[in-house]
Amino acid sequence: MRVLVLFLILLNVGFYAWARYMQPVEMGIDPRPLKREISPERLRIVSPAPRAAPAERAAETSPMASAVPDTTPQGPAQRPEPIACLEWGSFTLADAPAAAKVVGSLGLGGQMHERRTEETANWWVYIPPQSDGRAGALRKTRELRALGVEDYFVVQEEGPNRWAVSLGVFRTEAAARARLAALQAKKVRSAEVGPRETRVPKVWLQMREIDPAKKEQLETVVSRIPGTELRACEAGS
Repeated sequence: MRVLVLFLILLNVGFYAWARYMQPVEMGIDPRPLKREISPERLRIVSPAPRAAPAERAAETSPMASAVPDTTPQGPAQRPEPIACLEWGSFTLADAPAAAKVVGSLGLGGQMHERRTEETANWWVYIPPQSDGRAGALRKTRELRALGVEDYFVVQEEGPNRWAVSLGVFRTEAAARARLAALQAKKVRSAEVGPRETRVPKVWLQMREIDPAKKEQLETVVSRIPGTELRACEAGS
């Protein structure tokens, strides 16, 4: 019995030794994978690349997509129609040359023509006659020149306004008051607005075939000069 037990123990030990050290390696199984690695220190763990959107994947898989030019029809840029005729005014005969220089500075000198008219002025801006008559009028003109005001004239005809200093005549009270405000901004203190009906020569500066962009520039200039306006030319003028 003891011999049988000993035999079984030896048999188990022999089987273990055979299985552990003598059994052949099965196909596809490496019993020592770590000892067979080559340069394990060079291995790096990287994140998976993000998936492309469907449209991007389609573009990547279609090399012709980037080669096909955009054939969407593009219409020619349309240039705005020119404005047939604008006129700026009205100006006295003394003021018209300065206004014409402004028009020329905008590149419209070659398109400009003068239209002369006579207008009924119902309002004027003036400095009333002084107590010393002509001497007082001359004193006021010197004061005006010192303040940078050049557009004036001394009334000399007989009547209650003789030796008054006129600073402009206007069709409307609003235009006259705009002129007065501009003079007051220059420190002219003794001028005032009053009614005065008279016929005076005036000048309108007409410009034909105007680019709309030039009209915007003209409107900016007009807004800075009280008592003037920019409008479409009158029919037949």
